[in-house]
Amino acid sequence: MHIPARDQKFTLTIDGLPVEGATTFDVTNPATGQVLAAAPQCSTDQLDEAVAAARTAFPAWAALPVERRRQYLRTMADTIDTHTEMLADLVVQEQGKPRGVARTEVAGLGYWLRATAGITVLDTVNQDDEERRSVTRQVPLGVVAAITPWNYPLGQASFKLGPALLAGNTVVLKPSAFTPLANLKLGEILRDVLPPGVLNVITGTGGLGSRITSHPGFDKISFTGSTPTGRSVMAGAATTMARVTLELGGNDAAIVLPDVHVKQAAAQLFWAAFANTGQICLATKRLYVHADVYDDMARELADLAATVTVGDPGQDEDVELGPVSNLRQYRTVLDLLHDCRDHGYAFLSGGLPDPETAGYFIRPTLVDNPPDSARIVREEQFGPVLPLLKYTDTADAIARANDSEYGLGASVWGTDTEAAHRVAQRLQAGTVWVNESMHLHPHVPFGGHKQSGIGVESGLAGVLAFTNTQTLTVKHTQPQA
Repeated sequence: MHIPARDQKFTLTIDGLPVEGATTFDVTNPATGQVLAAAPQCSTDQLDEAVAAARTAFPAWAALPVERRRQYLRTMADTIDTHTEMLADLVVQEQGKPRGVARTEVAGLGYWLRATAGITVLDTVNQDDEERRSVTRQVPLGVVAAITPWNYPLGQASFKLGPALLAGNTVVLKPSAFTPLANLKLGEILRDVLPPGVLNVITGTGGLGSRITSHPGFDKISFTGSTPTGRSVMAGAATTMARVTLELGGNDAAIVLPDVHVKQAAAQLFWAAFANTGQICLATKRLYVHADVYDDMARELADLAATVTVGDPGQDEDVELGPVSNLRQYRTVLDLLHDCRDHGYAFLSGGLPDPETAGYFIRPTLVDNPPDSARIVREEQFGPVLPLLKYTDTADAIARANDSEYGLGASVWGTDTEAAHRVAQRLQAGTVWVNESMHLHPHVPFGGHKQSGIGVESGLAGVLAFTNTQTLTVKHTQPQA
């Protein structure tokens, strides 16, 4: 049953208990621009309490046999499954994505927890002979700060909670202040699942994030967000030498080769760019199309953009794209659109929205072959705007795609998969797909090159990122003469 967020009570989770914030802050529905609910503001003292609770819970949690921790992750997933509609409803209201996409996000959290529970970390025997036995093992770090963004409030939490908890750490989770509600409810429904203090959920504005990253009680900061904020996180963590994993921005390039099947690829490329209203770090944000197929591809994409349903997903379950998720990002995208218009770049679809329209809506916008120096090419738009860029030489397209401070994801599209694979190998990105985009799996690590991040998430490597390496060496007692 749909319960408006304004009619629900939201509390922090600290040491397994509901805790009211010192004050509250407003959460806005991006489809209406109106206040949706009040979320609890975590004070400095409450942050200290959450860290202390996690620190107290850590020894017993780390000492549990790993099979017990696996079972806890599976029970978490089962509990989430029973609350799918409630959690998805909150994601729709606070983030603005279509209901079906929100349900998939909630289901994905459970799926990721179950799959992560199956990852095994093995000890390495370095030496085992008459002289000594040397074994390298992975031990938990301690208390982890998990800081998540607003584009996938629960989906992004899945990349951190499962690996951190499986490895034996305890967690303080802080979601974005734009989308705190679903994560607050997640903390609430898991209070009776996990031992007190193992998972704490706090929310707030006004510098709470910076207080977390420099807090001496954290052993690890796992952050997903923009590259500028990632730099600040890294600087804060440097004061305590806390380990960091940073999954940051991307300006992902896609290269369309001249032998591509245009109609088939166009449908995939459209959603690679515009799914979640373009608000995905791994979304296609620059599309390089060979001159031989440029006009056909542009026409197919424009036709799709004209027919896609954009609207308030809280009012219509058939909506395919919702609003930009918050006013700050909406203004960022509008600024880029104004820059395109001011420089005379042609829009093949979409464009500047009607300023009288309520909510943060922008129709899918295609920009026709702007120069490589254009802001819409150089900057990460993180919204429903895609520049189409024409090329004639594949080596030139590769060079232009690599000419970015970012290196998160990329893709190559063509009928000759071997030729496409050769192009993919030359792209500077952490993940490169051929004839698909944004495919992720809990057992496959992903992370960024260059200024798109440090470290990886998911897979065995993602679990190891929440551990320290320890080598134990025992020299056998020598027999006495």
